[in-house]
Amino acid sequence: MPRHSNKEKLLTDGLQLVHQRGFGATSVRDITQAAGVPQGSFTNHFASKEAFGLEILERYREMTNAAVRATLRSDRLPPLRRLRAWISGQLAYLRKEDMRRGCLYGNLSAEASEASDAIRFRVASVFAENQASVAYCLEAAIDAGELTADTDVQELAGFIVSSLQGAILVAKSQRSPIPVQRFERVLFQQLLPPAALASKRRRNRITR
Repeated sequence: MPRHSNKEKLLTDGLQLVHQRGFGATSVRDITQAAGVPQGSFTNHFASKEAFGLEILERYREMTNAAVRATLRSDRLPPLRRLRAWISGQLAYLRKEDMRRGCLYGNLSAEASEASDAIRFRVASVFAENQASVAYCLEAAIDAGELTADTDVQELAGFIVSSLQGAILVAKSQRSPIPVQRFERVLFQQLLPPAALASKRRRNRITR
């Protein structure tokens, strides 16, 4: 089997294994056995387990970025519908494994941050990318009149990304979609009211 095919198998099967077991709990031997390749093949393609971790992060990022482009960055859809679709898509993905795996970014942030600065920095940069995409969507919502002009999109985008990750971690521990569903419900019913409703609420406060 050609070397490039071995590397592909290591990345594909290794990503699945790390996502299932965790980075620290998955050994190089576990990865090569899951991929069905000789253990020496790992060192032929990766300088270290950390280097492998960075590459599976990029593989996972390719997948999540496709979802971002189809939702948050898609100018063909109404902005707040894009945001809801992005969150709903993540929940649908998590449901495939009965909420057992969670998000690889959050998992690595929780377990690998102290062991690897390189992985920590890369995960942090992905979170920043996601925050920028959410902010882009919220800016579009203001332009479309779906949110009021005084909405602090950077603050709100940061809150959405971090709160969603927290909800996913709780959902993973509970093996239940309820934490993510609750986050989505509170976000759209309490924090992201349509501009007309937000204006009405302000008028009601003023006249009280």
